[in-house]
Amino acid sequence: MSRLTIIVAATTSNGIGVGGRLPWRLPKEMRYFAKVTSQAPEGKRNAVLMGRNTWESIPKKFRPLPNRLNVVISRNKEYALYVAFFIPQTVLSSVRDGQAVLAPNFEGALAATEQDDVHRNFIIGGAQLYTETLSLADRVLMTRIVSPAFEECDVKMPDFLALGHWRQASHKELETWVGFDVVEGEKEENGVRYEFQMWVRE
Repeated sequence: MSRLTIIVAATTSNGIGVGGRLPWRLPKEMRYFAKVTSQAPEGKRNAVLMGRNTWESIPKKFRPLPNRLNVVISRNKEYALYVAFFIPQTVLSSVRDGQAVLAPNFEGALAATEQDDVHRNFIIGGAQLYTETLSLADRVLMTRIVSPAFEECDVKMPDFLALGHWRQASHKELETWVGFDVVEGEKEENGVRYEFQMWVRE
């Protein structure tokens, strides 16, 4: 099975959303997400795997996320994507010509990424997919929202630190893995304090 990286922004109580949207507006953090998930060797690209609600939370003008293979999981075979291909669970179909593909389940989503040009697989949400894939991921790229608490969050991701053995990587390890310089320590944007972290399974 391909190695999986979960990438998520979450509060200290693991809140990730409210009312189907992000409770914060952090353009610099979003640029970090875009760069991390897009960075790949020449001739390669990354895949971003997501549930239907996460896909729909992306403004239409920004989807599919560019320069990445977007894999959207939905049991609805008729669900229309910007560019839609349906990947049957038992068929490993070539989807090179599309930036966005539809898969019926997580197994089908992984099948869609089994291409020579796919470099890394990122799980980008939502909560149900994080829960389903947490035991399979070997890395969590966490934007930890330090403050405020955003207690209104009605969607949370699992507490991965309570599930399995994880080690927080050093900042240098984070930079080496993502392949570019990352601002170290807490930073503030639009009144929100957050920190870029990387956790690896031991």
